Amino acid sequence: MLRSEVLPRGPARAALPGGPTDFTEAWLRNRRLSEHTRDAYRRDVGGWLRWCAERGLDPLRATFLDVNTYGRELESTPGVRSGRPLTPATVARRLSALSSWYDFLVKLRAIEANPVAAADRPRIDRDHSATVGLTPEEVDALVAAAESDTGPTAPRNRAAIALLADLGLRVGELISLDLTDLGAERGHRSVRFVGKGGKVRRRALTPAAAYAVDAYLSARAAARRVSVAELTGPLLVTASGARLDRHSVFRLVRRLAQVAGIPAWAKLSPHSLRHAFATTARAEGVPLEDVQDAMGHADPRTTRRYDRDRHNLDRDPAYVIWAARARRRA
Repeated sequence: MLRSEVLPRGPARAALPGGPTDFTEAWLRNRRLSEHTRDAYRRDVGGWLRWCAERGLDPLRATFLDVNTYGRELESTPGVRSGRPLTPATVARRLSALSSWYDFLVKLRAIEANPVAAADRPRIDRDHSATVGLTPEEVDALVAAAESDTGPTAPRNRAAIALLADLGLRVGELISLDLTDLGAERGHRSVRFVGKGGKVRRRALTPAAAYAVDAYLSARAAARRVSVAELTGPLLVTASGARLDRHSVFRLVRRLAQVAGIPAWAKLSPHSLRHAFATTARAEGVPLEDVQDAMGHADPRTTRRYDRDRHNLDRDPAYVIWAARARRRA
């Protein structure tokens, strides 16, 4: 992290609220973010600061040329886990976080201008997503594999898959859920969480998801010899009681997909279920704006990108126009 020794003297340093010595933490505290997003932004800025340190570059004196070099290296450097270069969308997201960080420094008068503002950004194809999708039948098979799962973690696994499949949650939203986030509203079982952008959102639990969650909590309470009402902390926990992490959810999805016989099981992720949620909802006639609201997208174009079936000729409005004309003539 960037420590106090690189802070400028004078007004910029005095502008830091409470005098913290870390620009990054001050920036994060200044924004309403989910813990998952906060961690992601911390990693994004940390990667840039490490890159600068390796080259003896003061981040406060970096130019758009330095940012361009950094961006090109991100596009060509294999990822730690995947072994493949980062996608343009991932690079763009990292540069976006960095730009926000520098905007904060400009407001503090630590620097005069944001070097990311004039830098090149990867072009994002809004009509394409690198996430491997699932058909409705494959989602059914995955859910069935979860329901047939055995072992002490099986109830938790069923609850996790039900929430991903039925609500289309992001993995960060899923693992951030606490027991206090479960509730009821106007006859609906519900769950509340902090979504992308720090927005507090709520979703209805389907009967299947509610049943899976209830069964898991009952099993968890019985194992601890307490009542469900006495349980506290995260909704989804490990055997030791720690919050379930995203890597465990990734492994769970792939393991169950392999059991279900899904050919692309090794390339799937929890986000595959989110894409399937959007595609199936639109195929079943759910209006775009309702799917957009459910997924927490600020831009409907993002929701459309998740809809893998949007180019299906079965949905061509020409048929609707023709059918309406035929009815009028009849």
